[in-house]
Amino acid sequence: MGEKIAKGEAEVGILFCWSGTGVCIAANRVKRVRAALCWDSETARLARKWDNANILCISLRFTSESLAKEIIDAFLESKFDEEDLNQVEKIDD
Repeated sequence: MGEKIAKGEAEVGILFCWSGTGVCIAANRVKRVRAALCWDSETARLARKWDNANILCISLRFTSESLAKEIIDAFLESKFDEEDLNQVEKIDD
């Protein structure tokens, strides 16, 4: 997924693993990827708004199906706040 984001073949992605941490670490190794491990709709919303996260990572162990849907919806519906562009550009360098 990270490679697809880096190549411009996808704008956002969603990854799952048992803890969510492993896929998040792996995705963040790819330049231009900003993966965020989110555990509720608010962390997902803020990851998009403040950090322009482009990959959502979710734990299969700690997240129910209904909560995962809420998290995914919040992530996909949220937009980046351009006021934070300078901070994100520092991360991407």
